[in-house]
Amino acid sequence: MRIVILAKLTACVLFAFCISGCGPDDKKSAETAKTPIKMWVAPNENEEAFWNTMVKEWNKDPAHTPVEFTPIPAASSSEEAIMNALASGTEPDISSNIFIGFASQLVEIGQLEDLSKMSGFNELVNNRQMGKIIPAWQLNGEQHVLPIYINPIVWWWRGDLLKQYGFDHVPTRYDELYQLAERRAADNNGYVIQMTAGKNWWERWFDFIPLYYAQNGGKPYLAGHQATFADPAGQAVLTFMGKVFNSKWSSYDFTAADDPLATGQVLASARGPWDIARYHKQYPEILKTLQIGPMLTEKGDAHPYTFGDSKGVVIFSSSKRKAQAWAFIQWVFNNAEHDRSWLELTGMPPARSDLMSNPLFVNYFEKNPLEKAIASYVDVALPPAATTQTTEIQRSMTQMLEQVIFNHADPAATLDKSAQEINTLLAK
Repeated sequence: MRIVILAKLTACVLFAFCISGCGPDDKKSAETAKTPIKMWVAPNENEEAFWNTMVKEWNKDPAHTPVEFTPIPAASSSEEAIMNALASGTEPDISSNIFIGFASQLVEIGQLEDLSKMSGFNELVNNRQMGKIIPAWQLNGEQHVLPIYINPIVWWWRGDLLKQYGFDHVPTRYDELYQLAERRAADNNGYVIQMTAGKNWWERWFDFIPLYYAQNGGKPYLAGHQATFADPAGQAVLTFMGKVFNSKWSSYDFTAADDPLATGQVLASARGPWDIARYHKQYPEILKTLQIGPMLTEKGDAHPYTFGDSKGVVIFSSSKRKAQAWAFIQWVFNNAEHDRSWLELTGMPPARSDLMSNPLFVNYFEKNPLEKAIASYVDVALPPAATTQTTEIQRSMTQMLEQVIFNHADPAATLDKSAQEINTLLAK
């Protein structure tokens, strides 16, 4: 059985890697009810601190099945580490740090439990105020992932530099950006915006995709195994991006080391809340100047949809402690105080729609206005498409962008070509 799973994993692998070795066909049986629940969590200091607190508190109750957590093992990616574990039969009971594209792969090979069939699922969704959020995480009508956090991608603007060019507000429309860019170009003082996040496939989550969500009112870019972005909204976005590059108002060669926003090379950059902590340490004075703005649209929507960099928690189908694992998950996420702790430790907004109204979070955001401005978009921050072909799809999008940026290709024709490539891929 493990060999069959390994073959399927290799066929639909999201990240290029090599799997070696094969574990036993069957796991040890006759495990007692008190055998610890094994959990893997995202390998970063802040998230580990949160889970350390949760596990210690949970384990104090002798009636609870104890939980043992460790960071996801070192590999080129969390996805690779998890797939290696599945191939060798060493996977945990629970894992966090799962995005919906990877979950799609795991569901395709039958590796994830449907949480909606667990006792108390609807109560948890209601208690955590996730009723409007959870539908975007459905896979084949089932709920295999419980979202933990949602990081809305928004524009960070240098308010001090905006004022230099006569702007007392952040731009929200394409034509406003053009006006700002022309003023910036007139004094030969650098670029206006970091239009693209980079050259890697995953960076389309931080440029084309959020701009497309914003322009089309939150409609998906894939639907029914078909690419849907070769439409008027996609054409508007790609034309806008092409104009910015062809006018030399941005560069495709910014690096993370440059941080063009902090250095003043640009007036705006699309970011998530995770950069706030880094700016506190590295650029505290720059942080004071920042203003948060929505994704730019043709007409200037004040609260448009955007992409939400988001991850969730899953229970593996192979777990012999599913009920106990689910009891732990319920215990963690049924308590808003726990979400408040998550927010304080990580700075990432919990996947809740009451962040702007629940006193627990209102109090926190009063002291952290920049985080509040970002979190206000949680209700319109959508996950990526639920597909097993994320890498290939977004590589096609990257090539599409580069054709417009470097070859001045016609946006409509380039969109059609990319959509056709993706449709062919999805038809296989």
